[in-house]
Amino acid sequence: MHQADRSVLAASQCAIRIDGLTKRFGKSVAVDDLSLVVPPGQTFGLLGPNGAGKSTTIRMMVGLTQPDEGTIEILGEAATERTVAVKRRIGYVPEKHHIYPWMRVSEVLGFVSSLYPQWDDDLSDELLEVFELPRHKRVRHLSKGMVAKLGLLVALAPQPDVLLLDEPTSGLDPLIRDEFLEGILATQAQAKGRAVLFSSHHIDDVARIADVVGIMDGGRLILTEEVTHIHDRVKLMQAVIEDGTLPRSTPEEAIWTQVDRRQWSLTLYPFSQELAEQIAAENPVTRYEILDISLENLFKQVIRGRRQVAREKRS
Repeated sequence: MHQADRSVLAASQCAIRIDGLTKRFGKSVAVDDLSLVVPPGQTFGLLGPNGAGKSTTIRMMVGLTQPDEGTIEILGEAATERTVAVKRRIGYVPEKHHIYPWMRVSEVLGFVSSLYPQWDDDLSDELLEVFELPRHKRVRHLSKGMVAKLGLLVALAPQPDVLLLDEPTSGLDPLIRDEFLEGILATQAQAKGRAVLFSSHHIDDVARIADVVGIMDGGRLILTEEVTHIHDRVKLMQAVIEDGTLPRSTPEEAIWTQVDRRQWSLTLYPFSQELAEQIAAENPVTRYEILDISLENLFKQVIRGRRQVAREKRS
C-alpha cells in the first residue's frame, strides 16, 4: 500500500474496530463483551495472564474461530465479509507456527511471496540478514527462535497495514526475544500508518513496543490506557488508619486494596488528588502518601483485585 493510501485510511476509519465480541466454549466464556479500537499507526498491547482470552480474540480477528456475538472490522471490512484484497493487508504471527517443515527457508519465502503482490523483496532480504536466517536450511532443522523470526519475516515482508501478533515471544530465550522485538520496532518506524495488536503476558515486551495497553482477564478488557499516561492516571495511595479501626468505605476507583495492620494500600484508577482527599475524609485516615506505580505492579494489582472481588462474592 502506498503512503498516500495509508493517509486516506487514517483519515477515514479505524484500522481495527471490535464491538461487543463474545465467544463461549460450552459453559465457559472465553471472551466476554469485548470492545476496542485501534487507529492507524498505533501499537496496542493486549496484556493478560494465560487463559485471559487474548489468543481467542486474535483467532476470531483472523477468521480461525467464529464469534458467538459481536462484530469485528479490520480496514473497514467485517470479518464475515473479508475480501482477499484486505486479507493480503493483514499480517499474522501466531504463538505456534505452522510453516511447512520440509521446505527450506528460501522456499518458504518464494511460496509466500507468490501470494502477495505487494511483497517487498528488499525488506525480506534485509530481515533475513538481521535475523541471521540461513536461506538453505530446512524449517525442521531451525530452532524455535529461528522459526519465530521466520514467521515474523513472512508477516512483515508484504508490508501489512494491520499486524496481529499472538504471544509471539512465548517460550523464546531473552536474546531471541530482544531480536524479535527489535525487528518489530525497526519495521514499525518505517511503516507509518500500520496498526499493530500485540498480545502477551510478558509485561516488559508490551511496555517496550506498545503505545496503548489493555489489561484483559476472564475474557473481559478491564483497563485501557496510553502507556505514557499510566504514571498520571494510576497511583498507589498508602494510608495510615487509626489504631483499632478499619476502612469504612472504598471507592469504585480502587482496583486493588489491602489492609495490613494500620497500613491501607489502594491502587486508584483514574486517579485525582480530589479522590485521595475524599478517601481520607471518609475514612479514619491519619496520613497518606501518593506513589507512582509501574506497569508490572499495575498488571499484578488489577488481576489480584479481580481475584479478591471474586473471593468476596463466593464467601
